[in-house]
Amino acid sequence: MTLTAALILLAAAGTHAGWNFLNKRSPSAAFLLVAGSFGTLYLAVPLIFVWRGLEAFTPVTWGWLVITGVFQAIYYRGLAGAYRNGDMSVSYPLARSLSVILVTLVNLLLGRSEQISAQALIGILLVAAGGVLLPMRRFSDWRLQNYINLASLWALVAAVGTTGYSIIDDHALRLLRASPELSVSGPAVTLVYVFFEGLTSSFWTAGIVLSSCSGRGELRQVLRGGLGLPALAGLGITLAYTLVLIAMAFVRNVSYVVAFRQTSILLGTLLGIQLLKEPKYAPKLVGLGVLFVGLVLVGTG
Repeated sequence: MTLTAALILLAAAGTHAGWNFLNKRSPSAAFLLVAGSFGTLYLAVPLIFVWRGLEAFTPVTWGWLVITGVFQAIYYRGLAGAYRNGDMSVSYPLARSLSVILVTLVNLLLGRSEQISAQALIGILLVAAGGVLLPMRRFSDWRLQNYINLASLWALVAAVGTTGYSIIDDHALRLLRASPELSVSGPAVTLVYVFFEGLTSSFWTAGIVLSSCSGRGELRQVLRGGLGLPALAGLGITLAYTLVLIAMAFVRNVSYVVAFRQTSILLGTLLGIQLLKEPKYAPKLVGLGVLFVGLVLVGTG
């Protein structure tokens, strides 16, 4: 991997951790609804130049976009719930790493075991071990209560959302890139896809927010508090993914991109510990290290 790719991916990881930090300061689905809407709005500008990518969209593509929007909304709701009920230095790495385990399980259920190497399986076991250590205060603190709580539950919901939209997006984008109707580059059609994914996720997230009195109250609170932070978070949501797409042009194998992106877990945990003054228990730090090594093994395996 070139130095250029490494620097771009570091910027992407920092951006991803940054918008999650903003969400932790305002942990609600309403905040992510407004931020995600801003992110989609930003993508409307490059869409002007790559709109021809729509030629490759079929009814099946639009169907996948509707479904992936549901999973994006689930991800937003889970993330907000995890941050509301727990520390960012635990919820962020849990949500990011659980999705790796869930994606693997789904692939196994779909009969794709040949695509998963022994190294990746070892990495997944390390991810699971790191996840077990994260919520503990002491190494002797083996209690079920550490894991059966609202923060862990919502982190799992966020991971389910990530798993769903990751698998669907991978499948839908493979179909688009292979379409004989495609007249633009792969990254260009990806931007078109992500724009409409943003629209569908905002639609479903709005349904979640507006369906309850508390959600509507949170939305009013976000709007009254000013649009500066949501707009900044929306820029982070869009910029982080765009930087990843750019970095792919500077690597020989996309697995390097997947692995190096996990530096966001270290950065997100550091933000929680240093800026939010969250406790830095020894099991948390060891678990984070084990989890990170496992994710690198998965990404390069």
